Amino acid sequence: MIDIHSHILPGVDDGARTLEDSLDMGKAAVEEGIRTIIATPHNHNGKYMNEKEDILLAVESLNSALQTAEIPLVVLPGQENRLYGEMVDDLKDDELVTLTNDTRYVFVEFPSDHVPRYARRMLFDMQVAGYKPVIVHPERNMELLEHPSILFEFVQNGALSQVTAGSVAGKFGKKIRKFSHELVESGLTHFIASDAHNTTSRRFWMQDAYHEIREQHGYETFMLLMENAELLVEGSNVNQEEPQPIKKKKFLGIF
Repeated sequence: MIDIHSHILPGVDDGARTLEDSLDMGKAAVEEGIRTIIATPHNHNGKYMNEKEDILLAVESLNSALQTAEIPLVVLPGQENRLYGEMVDDLKDDELVTLTNDTRYVFVEFPSDHVPRYARRMLFDMQVAGYKPVIVHPERNMELLEHPSILFEFVQNGALSQVTAGSVAGKFGKKIRKFSHELVESGLTHFIASDAHNTTSRRFWMQDAYHEIREQHGYETFMLLMENAELLVEGSNVNQEEPQPIKKKKFLGIF
């Protein structure tokens, strides 16, 4: 299994604090069946700045430590970038880390309570520049939760999205769980990933999520999402279903 979103690098953000924490996360990942994981530390989110060269060195160091500890996990570099005005320019100038640092896939994070007004234009500009934006955890964005038509437009126009395993498994509450399954059902998400920060409150939960997806959405959807993680790491085009809008019920169930 491949996990494309994690905070396993030690001491760089709100994920693993120490190398020991990282190794504990590595062991937990392997127990989940994960053999390849992308480290995606926060960047430009108002609190954390993680430069490209620092990330590459940290990934190299962690892989060495995992090998020494005989933990069969390969860590690849990545970055979770909060959307900001110069993002496309920084991508063109090779100052940001694409997923694996060898693909054109780029994580895009929105603030948790809204979608920036310039998001539509930025996502378009990224694609024009040859990149493939992947919107992370849209199910936990309050504006998208209330107005899923915004995400539908983004996906219809070529953006991808990644839902958190814990959201699918109900670890963030019933409302987010319901929305996560609606995104899967409507073809509005393309990846399931852990966004793991530790081995306690923000664990991997990948097995739980994939079990629910297989049970509720069928084997074909389960395999499509599993395969998409592999295709992303390869730098290949991922599977995409025709997106469908989500109808949100108004008060008393009247549309």
